[in-house]
This record gives sequence, structure tokens and C-alpha cells, in this order.
Amino acid sequence: MNQAKADVHDFWDRASCGEELYLAGEDRAAYQAQAETRYALEPYIPGFAGFNAARGLRVLEIGVGLGADHQRFAEAGAVLSGIDLTERAVEHTRRRLAAFGLASELAVGDAENLQFPDESFDLVYSWGVLHHSPDTPKAIAEVWRVLKRGGGARIMVYHKWSLVGLMLWVRYALLGLKPWLSLSEIYARYLESPGTKAYTVREARELFADFSQVEIRTVLTHGDLLESAAGQRHRGALLTLARKVWPRGLIRRLLPGAGLFMLIEARK
Repeated sequence: MNQAKADVHDFWDRASCGEELYLAGEDRAAYQAQAETRYALEPYIPGFAGFNAARGLRVLEIGVGLGADHQRFAEAGAVLSGIDLTERAVEHTRRRLAAFGLASELAVGDAENLQFPDESFDLVYSWGVLHHSPDTPKAIAEVWRVLKRGGGARIMVYHKWSLVGLMLWVRYALLGLKPWLSLSEIYARYLESPGTKAYTVREARELFADFSQVEIRTVLTHGDLLESAAGQRHRGALLTLARKVWPRGLIRRLLPGAGLFMLIEARK
């Protein structure tokens, strides 16, 4: 594992995404409460992931995290595999599935080097993971490789022109007296794990150029709207004040495309 990937691993192995904010334990009730919070904050996930249509499909999730989405695929009857770069996430997901009497083929794995044969899956799903991989184009190429002909990928990556990006730039570049810092540098240094990336829609289409069909949309998130805790790295009085005065109604009306999440549906 190279140093860039080791840095990503170490960041997420300290706490899986949302663990410090939304997980109160490691039993069935705690995992259920975390799932309820997840889908309340991000209600577009179930429709995008297509949990209800997964019965009998061979599904791979890249980056299982705390396992909420993985649980939903298992409950739907998917023939399920899941990987994560971190041992912590795999163990969380294994405990979660055991608590609910569910099963999956789970393993620590690298999105850039998937240990599956060509054309193994009907669906590859990944929510907010591949933009953390040091070589995201290689990870997308691996998604294409392991998909069956006619299979689908449902991938969320970060959108560059987002309100979250603007807020981070104001805090760390403008107020930090470093206005020369680019948005790409801001995402890489301050959003989540080191080297995190965000893409324009055009750049995302280039990433998925080998796929036969690609549909892309962006959504405003609870982060863009300051409707929740801001994440594992961000706290402070300024953020608390901003939450009280943030013009959410105006943002929804005038800036519907300025969300952090870019939802990509692609077919091989």
C-alpha cells in the first residue's frame, strides 16, 4: 500500500464515516438508529441504490462503511459481496449483518484492484467512496471490468461546484488568508480523508466514458443546507452561527444544482 492510500486507510480506520456522529453502540438497536438517521438525512439513497429491485442480483458494494446500505441490499435478497479498505468498516458491517441474521461475502479490499473476475456482477454500488481513492480513474475502470455486459453502476462522488466546497474555501482559504488555494486543494486538505477529490459533471462523464449510458444529477445535501453535524473534521462557533441564519429556502429555490453529492447511474 502506497503512502497516499495508507493515509486514506488510517483516516477511515480511526472511525468509519458517520460513526462518531450517529452510531451509539454496536448492537441491533444502535445500528437500526444509525440507519434511520442516515436515510432521514439522505432520503435519496434508497431510490438511487435500488434496494427494492436487487432480489436475485449479484451485487458488489465498494466501501461498506457502517453497513446500512449493505443491510438493505441483503434484506432485499441480493447475492451480495462487499469490500472496504479498512478492517474497521468490514467488522462493523459483519457485526451488523449478524445482528439482523443476514449474510454477505465481506472482505478488506482495494477499489483500485478488485479481487473478482471480469463480468462478475449485475450491479456495483458505491456511495461516497471512490473520490477518496488516490487513483479514482483506475477504481472506475475496475467497476467497469467486474460488471456484466448490460450491468449497472450506481456511484456517488463529490461535486466540485457545491456549497460545501464554497464554505470550506471561505473558511480555510479566504479567512485563512490563503485566497490562492484552489477548490481542488481545499477538498484534498480539509473535507475528509487526505486527497479527497470532487468533480465537475463534465469530468465525471470523462471518468465514465467507457460506459454505454451515463446519467448524472446533483443533489443538495444536509451539509450544503447546514441541516446536520458537518462531519468528522468540522466544528466551531462560526459553524453553529451559520446554521441559525442559513437561507435554506432561498438555496433550494435558486441553487438546486449546487449540492455536494453527484449521483451517477451508468450501464456497461
